[in-house]
Amino acid sequence: MEETEIIAGLRKQSPQAQQQALERYGRMVWAQVARMISPVEDAEEVYQDVFIKVFQHINTYDAERSTFKTWLLRIAYNECITHLRRKRQRMIYLDDGDNSYEAITEAEVEETLGRPNQEVVQLIRAAIHHLPPDEQAIITMFYYDEMSLKEIAFVTQSIPTTIASRLSRTRKKLCKIINTLRT
Repeated sequence: MEETEIIAGLRKQSPQAQQQALERYGRMVWAQVARMISPVEDAEEVYQDVFIKVFQHINTYDAERSTFKTWLLRIAYNECITHLRRKRQRMIYLDDGDNSYEAITEAEVEETLGRPNQEVVQLIRAAIHHLPPDEQAIITMFYYDEMSLKEIAFVTQSIPTTIASRLSRTRKKLCKIINTLRT
């Protein structure tokens, strides 16, 4: 099924279209949810909530505002944020209360994150888990999902310049965390 056929089928509440949507986009949505939510049981619950919301609100999808993929990721992101707010668990991250990352220059960030080798890739994977969920989401959408700043802004209900600023700040935090993990 083509994406337009899936969307049309979802609007008709076709079980076949719902299955196709799950098969085509499920892995991408799961990746987004799993990066923001733990434990796995909670992530599974949020994942299900995402597709329930997609199936219930498919008529609000507007192809002129975003791609279907971006619309799905926006729903996933919002469901994750809602879940995290409900849980209201205060998590302590490596950089809490420490703004020393602000002194890191873009050149230092590029030196650390620029052309990652095997060691750096492993350090980045480890460092990401020390970031708050919203920053994890921005980093992974940009690097792993290769989304543009405009797409990330749509997903997070922000503007591209704000995302660029948050991405820069988060990259500096990652650099600081990586340097901490190396010592």
